[in-house]
Formats: sequence, C-alpha cells, structure tokens
Amino acid sequence: MAASALSPHNLRYPEWQGEYRAALLELDQQTLLARVAAAETAILVRLPAITQRPEGRGERQAIEDSLRFLRILKRERKSEV
Repeated sequence: MAASALSPHNLRYPEWQGEYRAALLELDQQTLLARVAAAETAILVRLPAITQRPEGRGERQAIEDSLRFLRILKRERKSEV
C-alpha cells in the first residue's frame, strides 16, 4: 500500500484511525499486540469527545466496529502463542 494511502489526510477519523490502521497492517507478531494496545488507547481517548454529540453517531459506530476487530486480532495472536 502506498504511503499516501496511510496519510492522516485520507482518514475519516484521524484522531484514532492512524493507530488502528497501523495495527491492521502490522505483520510482525512481536509488535502486533503493542500496535493493538496503541489503537485501543487512541480510541478510548477519543470517545469522551464524541459520546454526547448526535453528529458523532457514525464515528461511534466506526469505533465499535474497530474495537470488535481489534479484539479478534488479540484473540488470534494469543491463540498462536
């Protein structure tokens, strides 16, 4: 994937999606859990800013979906160890 595709300017929710994409693209199994933790932290930092805003509904859905997939990544990584 081209570096420009990972640019924060191409992210719909740049406050947390950069960390999320880094976790999704991580191939090194030793680094994967750290990337997942960084993505989860970025998401949890963002949540208070959008929790009460009606216009944050789409982002909240994206966060729920992303957290679900991060849990799958962690579960698969732990089962490989």
